[in-house]
Parts: sequence; structure tokens; C-alpha cells
Amino acid sequence: MVALPLPPARPGGPFDPDDDAAFQRWSEAKLARYPANIDELIVEVKDPQRLTRSEYTAMRDCLRRANMVIYAGPTLDGRDRCVPLSLARRFGLSRLDRNWLCDFDGLSSLTVAADGERMKYVPYTNRRIHWHTDGYYNDPERQIRALLLHCSRPAARGGDNALLDHELAYLLLRRENPDFIRALMDPLALTIPPGTETGGVARPERPGPVFSVHPGSGRLHMRFTARRHNAHWKDSAPIHAARARLGAILEGEQGYVLRGRLEAGMGLVSNNVLHDRSDFEDSDGQKRLVYRARFHDAIRL
Repeated sequence: MVALPLPPARPGGPFDPDDDAAFQRWSEAKLARYPANIDELIVEVKDPQRLTRSEYTAMRDCLRRANMVIYAGPTLDGRDRCVPLSLARRFGLSRLDRNWLCDFDGLSSLTVAADGERMKYVPYTNRRIHWHTDGYYNDPERQIRALLLHCSRPAARGGDNALLDHELAYLLLRRENPDFIRALMDPLALTIPPGTETGGVARPERPGPVFSVHPGSGRLHMRFTARRHNAHWKDSAPIHAARARLGAILEGEQGYVLRGRLEAGMGLVSNNVLHDRSDFEDSDGQKRLVYRARFHDAIRL
């Protein structure tokens, strides 16, 4: 097995496991501003395609606090699918990830698929999706660093999300034991086995770290899935211990997980934070439809 080639991270800073002073300064500021509940992340907007200066400022402040913001706007009657790309431009995102199941414009219409290739994949079903960051199976040059969701129609029941800033997950693990971070930065920590992409094209296995630092920006990136199948963890005691602690954090052991549901006109703008989705039920008159846009660049904060 060969690890994915990753460029070297810049030494020093809060995401360097050996720079304790920088980590302590950053972690104190991060915890002081982190939202106590999901309501602190919701920004009311009149039109998400035409943000006012104050709406944009409020959304950016949430992003700086927690790498995510939830906007609540009106239903747009046919303009819904334009919203994620409009917001992406407003927040400086341009490198759209056009995965093989996306629509003509690069968006993914997340709704229950009745037939075709999509029905084989969990996002296009009503089943629960476990904790993950998007694109954990991508190669290093195509990692997903920003994720936007826009709800056109919620399900009749369920479809809730749990959210956790990946930087906070890092913070909580490191405060308990810096060796957790060193283990999860191992370039062979998590391997996604081979798969199939567009038109039957084979995807090779993807080994790589859980936590990495972008060499240009110094920002933290997380690559994670809680799936038990189609995800292989390196067989080492430090990685097993770190994975167990991360699992406890995601189960809400320390109270930092934020939970809620996107209703019609609401959406999430994020730097690909940890998230899950509960199972849901549609009705004849209400079938869940969420538009997803994923980007290879991160929102600059």
C-alpha cells in the first residue's frame, strides 16, 4: 500500500502537534467564541442570492467562529438551485467538484432516486448517513474543502443533521492527548478501498491521513467517515485509541455537537465540517430535495 503524496505542511502554528504555545492561544480563542447552540449559527436573509452587507457580515462571523453558518431565507419558487452557486461566488469559491453523479451545472440533487445508478448510493436514499466529511474518497488534489447545502423541500419527517466543526474535533482530541493528533496525521491512517466511478472507470484505493494541514493556507483539513464497511483503518494501538475518542466526541459526550433540520429556504455554508443525516420519510405531497455544491477551495476567513 502506498500513501497518498501530500505536500509538506508549514512548521509551527496551532495545527503543528509540536507547537504547544500556538495551540494553547488558538484553542482558548476558539472555545471562547464557539456557539453554545445551533440558533447562534442561523442568519436570517431576505434573498440568499442578493445578500446585504449586514447579512454577509453576520454569515462571515459565524464561519469564523465555527467554519459554518446556516441561513434562513424565503422559498424561491424555481430559483432554489441557483442559490448554492450564487453563495459560493459571494464567498470566493470557484473550484466546483463535478462528481460523476452530479447534474448538468455541477450541483447534486439529493432526493430519493427511484431507479438508475444513483439509487445505489446512500445520499440518494432515505437511509441514515453516518458521520463524515464530504469527499473522503477523493485524491489529494480534489479534496472537498467547502460544502454548501440548500433545502428546496424538507422531508415529511426526519432528515435532521448533526454538525461539528472539524477544528473543534481536533481541539478536543489534542487537549486530551496530542498523540491522538499524531496518530490521525499518519499518511496511512484511513484507506478507502477501490471503487467505480463514471462509466465504470476504476478508482484506486485512497490511503491518507484524517487530519492534514494545507501547505499554502495553513488551514486544517479533515478526511473522515464513520462507515464500518468500505473504510479500512491502520491497525495500530494509537489510531484505534484516537478513533475511539473521536467516536465518543461525535456521540455528543462533551456537548459540542449541534443538531437541527434544514427547512425550505434554509441552507448550510461550511468549510466541509463533520456532519451526518438521520433517516427520513417522504409523503406523496412532500419529497425531500436538497441541492449540494462541493468545492476544492475553502472559504477564506
